Amino acid sequence: MISKKDEAINTILSDFEAFANLLLSQLDLLEKDINSDEEELSDSCHKEILANEKKLDKLEVKISDKIVNTIALYQPVASDIRKLIACYRIIISLERVGDMVVNILGHIENVKGTPVFAHLLDVITTMLMQASNMVNKALLAFTTDDREFAIWTIKNDTVVDEINHKMLKKAIKKSSTSKEDKEMLTNFINMNGMVTNIERIADHATNIAEAAIYSIEGKDIRHVKNVE
Repeated sequence: MISKKDEAINTILSDFEAFANLLLSQLDLLEKDINSDEEELSDSCHKEILANEKKLDKLEVKISDKIVNTIALYQPVASDIRKLIACYRIIISLERVGDMVVNILGHIENVKGTPVFAHLLDVITTMLMQASNMVNKALLAFTTDDREFAIWTIKNDTVVDEINHKMLKKAIKKSSTSKEDKEMLTNFINMNGMVTNIERIADHATNIAEAAIYSIEGKDIRHVKNVE
């Protein structure tokens, strides 16, 4: 017969899975909207992302409370505590990724349909896909106790940074061929805001991967430069 402690932990992990899947669907919706042929943001997509963000906020609070209560009430063994603490760390990062999605959505509203957006769309798409893949791999590392997925995520953090630098160079090269005007500068600020938020998503994916390593091995590898 399953104990109340195990039942509580299983409920937390089930809620965590729902939370993670909803966050991943947010990233999919964002990618879909960025790559749509419409010059303006899809109203239905916009509403769905904002509605999902409210659900994520509520789930984050719900899961956090359950984790604290489970540790306080049932005093789980060390391995279970590691799992719960790692879960707590991950949902904080996921909630922040959700915030980044909404931030990016705002920038898209301001810049979609402009020449700058069209010119840099391939770089933005590649960057978002890489960041989304990192989040997905990091979550798999936690849910399947797969250390290699976690290490892959941590090592690929620099890839997103490099893509950001590539976008900046591409934009600078383009601007050197014509006179900068107010609209061009405004659009570029929005584009830079988008990639900065995507870069932060990748950073949070790394945090998730580090929490997964802590859950699997009991090692805290935050601030460790070289991880193997």
